[in-house]
Amino acid sequence: MKNNIKINRLMKDYSQEQLANKVGVSRQTINALEAAKYVPSTVLALKLSRVLDKSIEELFQLEDSDLV
Repeated sequence: MKNNIKINRLMKDYSQEQLANKVGVSRQTINALEAAKYVPSTVLALKLSRVLDKSIEELFQLEDSDLV
């Protein structure tokens, strides 16, 4: 799954630490999300959507390999 977390975080002028605090996770979790090494829970995806003022579809995109 691809995501646009980093771009949207930077547009809000948030550090990884600030975004992590706003959604209740560690900075390392945000780093792993941005590196596409971690797929968030539905709850975390919804929190990110709310904090970054973007729809879930704007933040996360399925890749062809995710559909198999």
